[in-house]
Amino acid sequence: MSTKPLSITSTLALSKSPHRIPQLGFGVYQSPPSTCVNSCTKAFSAGYRHIDTAQYYANESSVGRAVREAKIQRSDIYITSKILSAGADVESTYKSIEESVEKLVGKEGYVDLFLIHTPNGGKEARKLMWLGLEKAKEAGKVRDIGVSNYGIKHIEEIKSIGKLWPPVVNQIELHPWCQQREVVKYCEENAIVIEAYCPLVRNQKAGDKTLAGIAQKQKTSPNQVLIRYCLQKGWCPLPKSDTPERIVSNADVYGFELDTEDMGALDGLDQGKKGAIVQAVDNS
Repeated sequence: MSTKPLSITSTLALSKSPHRIPQLGFGVYQSPPSTCVNSCTKAFSAGYRHIDTAQYYANESSVGRAVREAKIQRSDIYITSKILSAGADVESTYKSIEESVEKLVGKEGYVDLFLIHTPNGGKEARKLMWLGLEKAKEAGKVRDIGVSNYGIKHIEEIKSIGKLWPPVVNQIELHPWCQQREVVKYCEENAIVIEAYCPLVRNQKAGDKTLAGIAQKQKTSPNQVLIRYCLQKGWCPLPKSDTPERIVSNADVYGFELDTEDMGALDGLDQGKKGAIVQAVDNS
C-alpha cells in the first residue's frame, strides 16, 4: 500500500526499466472514435497524462489524433495499447503491433507500453504475441511490455518464452468486490505493476451501503472513493467515462485520504474470495 503523498502527477517505477508510469490512467473502452477524441482532450485538460487503449477498442487512431492535437509534449503523455491476437508467426504479429503504433503516434513514434490483451488463444498464440512485443521493444517501437488478464501460471510461462521477464505490468479487473488477492500478491512480490480496470465497477455499486457511507464521511462521491482506494493500494486505476463532468471528477481524488477504517471496510467487501482472472477483453 502506498505511503507517499499522492497527486495527479504521481508515477510508479517499472521493473528493469528507466521509465515510470503515471499512476492515474484514463480508459477509452467502448468510446466511439469521434467521442474518443473529445474524451481524451477533456482528460488531458483535467490533468490525466496516461491513456489506455487497445486494438480491440478500435479507437487507436482517435487516441492518436487527440495526442497530436494536445498542446502537450509527447514525452509528457503515456500511451498504452494492447495486442488482441497473434499472427501466423512472429513477424506478422510484430507487424500488427507496428500498425497500432503508427495509428497512435505515426511511423517514427513510439508507444510507452504494449500489453497482451488476454491469454486466451493457447500457448502458441501467447508465445507469438510475447515474442512480437519483444521485437517491437528491440525496434524502439515500444518502450515497455506487459500483459493483461494474466494469472500466475501465464506470467510464469513467459520465463520459458523469451528474453524479458517479468512483464512490467499486469492489467486486471480490480475493485473492492473483485480483489484477486492471490495474483495481486504474486505481482507485488515480483515487482509487476498492477493496473486496475473497471475500478468503478461499471457504476453498479454506487448505492452500496458501505461505499455510500464512506463517500458521505469523506464528503465526496462513491466513484472518487473507488479511485482513491486503488491509488492507496498502489495500483494504477483506469477509470473510463465519456461524460466531461465525470472525467474531471474522476481525477479530483487528491483532496482527501481514506483512513485505515475506510480501507478495511472496502477490503471487507470481497470476503476472502481470490477472484477469478477475467480472461476477456472488457477493460472498461
